[in-house]
Amino acid sequence: MVNAAGKFGPYSQPGPAPEAGVHDARVLPGRGQTGSELVRSRIALQVRLTSVAPGDRLPDAGVLAEELGIGEITVRRALEGMCQDGLLDRRRGRAGGTFVAQGWDTVVPLLHDADEAASLDAFHLLLECGLVAHSAGEVPAERLEGLQALVDEMDLADDPAQLLMLETRFHLDLAQALGGAGIRELTADLLGRLCLVLPAPSPEAVRARNRCHADLLAELGRGALDPAVQAVKAHHHTHPS
Repeated sequence: MVNAAGKFGPYSQPGPAPEAGVHDARVLPGRGQTGSELVRSRIALQVRLTSVAPGDRLPDAGVLAEELGIGEITVRRALEGMCQDGLLDRRRGRAGGTFVAQGWDTVVPLLHDADEAASLDAFHLLLECGLVAHSAGEVPAERLEGLQALVDEMDLADDPAQLLMLETRFHLDLAQALGGAGIRELTADLLGRLCLVLPAPSPEAVRARNRCHADLLAELGRGALDPAVQAVKAHHHTHPS
């Protein structure tokens, strides 16, 4: 069983229950995500969320395996691969373990893949447009309050890492609010992969996207389907740099 309390496991929060056959899908573009890729994407997502930082020690492989709901051997192989790529460091001794590499921000750009990034971003756009179309006019105001708080916080943020963290949280929480826990999980997989293959947007781009966030919430609040979908599209069409 996956440990729901683990930082690398499900991002479940109170919300609507997923619809059978719709919100429990874990299918991403291309050939899908293997267990090893899940480990990579979840670690990358936690770095983006600032839950772990370069130099931090990761949980043991057995803990990660339990939190992610996959085999410990798969986790060990994934961590070894990330060490070979330079994303993680392995240290021996009493204070040893597996650590996020100090050079994480230098190594990640070497993994960027424009084709994969375009495919994943297009999937994310389709996912969010579908969620908005499914939910517009039926979203209780209280379910949007946390999202609005993130928009307001982003308006005041100056630190680039904090801006990226807040934007990522917005999309995870949007998936939860409109689709439930299963869709939040799918979005976590998707955003984690994007952290590795897509260049991080500039602070200026994040602020421009936050205006789209605000527009989206306003349109969802008044149940306006077409303008809400247009706000999602405008966000995804904002240049990342």
